[in-house]
Amino acid sequence: MSDQDSSSSTSQTEGELEEEPQEPRRNDGPSPNQPLSLSSFSSSLRAVIRIKQKYQAMKKRRQELASVLGGAGSLAGAPIRTSPKIFTFDGLGSNAQLALSSGPQRKRRRRRKRVLFPNRGRCRRSPRQEHSRAQYCLYLLLAIVFVQVYNAIENLDDHVLQYDLEGLERTLRREVFGQQGAVEELLSQLKDYLSTYVHNKPLVVSLHGPSGVGKSHLGRLLAGHFRSVVGEALVLQYYVLHHCPLEADALRCARDLSIVISTMAEQAEEEEKIPLFIFDEAEHMHAEILDVLRQLLAARHSNEHLNAIYLFLSNLGHAHITKHMLHNSSSVSMAMTASGRHTGLVKELTPLLRSMLEELHPLWREAAILPLGLLEKGHVMECFLDEMTREGFYPDHINIERLAGEVEYYPTVGGHEYSKTGCKQVVAKVNML
Repeated sequence: MSDQDSSSSTSQTEGELEEEPQEPRRNDGPSPNQPLSLSSFSSSLRAVIRIKQKYQAMKKRRQELASVLGGAGSLAGAPIRTSPKIFTFDGLGSNAQLALSSGPQRKRRRRRKRVLFPNRGRCRRSPRQEHSRAQYCLYLLLAIVFVQVYNAIENLDDHVLQYDLEGLERTLRREVFGQQGAVEELLSQLKDYLSTYVHNKPLVVSLHGPSGVGKSHLGRLLAGHFRSVVGEALVLQYYVLHHCPLEADALRCARDLSIVISTMAEQAEEEEKIPLFIFDEAEHMHAEILDVLRQLLAARHSNEHLNAIYLFLSNLGHAHITKHMLHNSSSVSMAMTASGRHTGLVKELTPLLRSMLEELHPLWREAAILPLGLLEKGHVMECFLDEMTREGFYPDHINIERLAGEVEYYPTVGGHEYSKTGCKQVVAKVNML
C-alpha cells in the first residue's frame, strides 16, 4: 500500500506540473494499477527536470526582454517573485508598459479650446445658414434698377441724336465767322438741355453784340436747323419791328404772342419735343411783351412751358462790348485761341451786362448772357468769299481784298483791325458787282 501511495502521489505531482506546459502524456507512464518500476521512476524524473529547464529558460528570456526595453523587471522595492506556483504572462505586459512610460516623452499635443455647452445638457449644434427669400427680392430689385438706368442712358443718347447737334455744329462753324467761342458756348448749353426731355425750367439764352457781328444770321441758322428736326410748327421767329411795329398795339401783340406760345408748347408736349422761340431785335420789344414773356418763363403750374428754348438777339450793351475789346486788344495774345479769347470776354463782360439788362427789365434775370465780339478784317473777307460763292461769282482774292478794304474799321490796336459794321455791308456790295 505504501508503494502504491507513493506512486500515486508521484503521478499526481507529475500531472500538476504538466498542466501548464500542456504537453501530451506519454503512453509509457505507469498506471495506478501497475507496480512502480525503475524505468517509470526515471521517466518521471526526466519529466520534472525537463519542465524545470523549460521554466528557467522562459524566466531567463523574460529577464533579457526586460533589460532590452530599458527598465528593470519590477519596480524598486517590490518583492521579486522567484518561483510562482502557476506561471502566467501578466507581468510581461506591465513591465513593457512601464518600460515604455519610462522612455523619452513625446511632445505634448496642443490643447484644443474647450467647447462650452449650455446648461441644459444638450450639445450645441452649429448654426444653420438659412437663405432668406428677401435676398432674392433684393437681387431682382438691383437688376430692375440696372435695366432702368441703362435704358435711361440709351434714351438720353437717342434724344440728343434726334436734334442732330453734330450737324448743327458743322453748319455753325462753316457759316458763322469770328464767333467760334460763342458758338461753342451756345452748343454746350443746347447739348446739356436737350440731353433729356423733362426739365424744371426753360432754357433762356440772350445774345448781345454790335451791329453786323452775326446775331441775326446765327438766329436764322438755328431756326432752319430746328425746323428740319422738330417741324415748322414748333419753331417761332418773332421780329418785333415786323410783327408789332406800333407801341399802341403792344398789349394786343402781347396777348397774341402768349396764345401762340401756349399753343406751340402744348403741341410740343404732346409730341414730346422741345420748341424753339427766337426773338430778334429784342432791344425794340415793348414792356407789355416783355412782361408776358417773363410770366411764361416763370410759370410753374404747367409742365409744357418748362420744356422750351428761348433765344433773344439784341445789340443791348454793344457800347460796353466795343469799348472792352478796343481797350484790351493789346493784352490779348495773337496765339490765343478763339475759345480762350471768348472765355475772357464772357468772364469780364457778363457781370456788367447783366446789371445793365436787369435795370431795363427783370426778364433778363432768367437769361444766360452770351456776348459776341467785334469782327476783324480777316472775318470780313471770309464773309465776302461766302457771299460771292453763293451768288455765283468767281472768288478772286484780289477782288475780295478790295471789297473788304472799302469797309470802315477802328484804328488798329495790338495788331487787330476791327470792323465798325462787321459783315453788314457785304450783301449790298456783292449785289453791286
